[in-house]
Amino acid sequence: MTTARPALDPELHELLADMPLMSRLSPEILAQVRPFSSMPVEPLLEGRAIDRREVTAASPDGTMIPLSVFSPANADRAAAPCVYWMHGGGMVMGDRFSQIDIPLEWLDEFGAVVVSVDYRLAPEASGMIPVEDCYQGLLWIAEHSAELGIDPARIVVAGASAGGGLAAGVTLLARDLGAPTIAAQVLIGPMLDYRNTTTSSLQYSNGPGVWTREMNGFGWRCLLGDLTGDEVSAYVSPALADDLAGLPTTYIDTGSAEVFRDEDTDYATRIWAAGGQAELHVWAGGFHGFDALYPQADISATARRTRTAWLARVLPTSRAA
Repeated sequence: MTTARPALDPELHELLADMPLMSRLSPEILAQVRPFSSMPVEPLLEGRAIDRREVTAASPDGTMIPLSVFSPANADRAAAPCVYWMHGGGMVMGDRFSQIDIPLEWLDEFGAVVVSVDYRLAPEASGMIPVEDCYQGLLWIAEHSAELGIDPARIVVAGASAGGGLAAGVTLLARDLGAPTIAAQVLIGPMLDYRNTTTSSLQYSNGPGVWTREMNGFGWRCLLGDLTGDEVSAYVSPALADDLAGLPTTYIDTGSAEVFRDEDTDYATRIWAAGGQAELHVWAGGFHGFDALYPQADISATARRTRTAWLARVLPTSRAA
């Protein structure tokens, strides 16, 4: 296998040079990095006219799943769009405030209500538990749409990295169960394939970047435990889904210089093959999570603007319009 890799974007390369990187995760390292895997949300809310509310949704096993609801303050609460956010962190770290600056931009742009879910993390929670937690949050949103002032026909499911994989799994689950309605899904560098054997996965074995093949394998092992082959649900690893027909319009982006590049482009290709609509962007020289880590970089600003422009095009017109 060649070790040749797409070059990093020059600006990102310079920024990444100052960041301490690791190529592997272990239980001991995870315990050390977990406390630093999320930033406080309060600084992001300063200067913004946002109302914040903390609620819970009950999981099937009775565990209460925390949800944070962010709504535009002093706004007409009738028929707003909703962005349901699932955070990244390799299935093993992060919380509902991780990367929350991304959907908060859509609150600013569209007056969207943003709901973020604190799904349970692996290895403490394994198998279907994280995606089921996320699905229960979606059900809660649909059931409380009038109270939240949202249009149930304009719920967008979105997530980054592990959260992108969970967003894809939740969308498959909602399709197969017949509810709730999802208007669109936004999958940002989604973690879709537990097999971890694509060309891009092999290219980024032992780095460089912030998420290597070895780290990816650790995250999947934590989530799946002893499950293998046919025991792994497509809701947990959406790349396994046989049928991608009937999904809502989909946005997928990834970097050319990251582990998930090939599984993400394959997922878009299979949506098209099933007659669905997907928009795919592979950002040249982008490493995993580049736009979240370095939003000031030109390529990051372009990626974020492009997502927002896509949402502006695809969100259905409000019924109150």
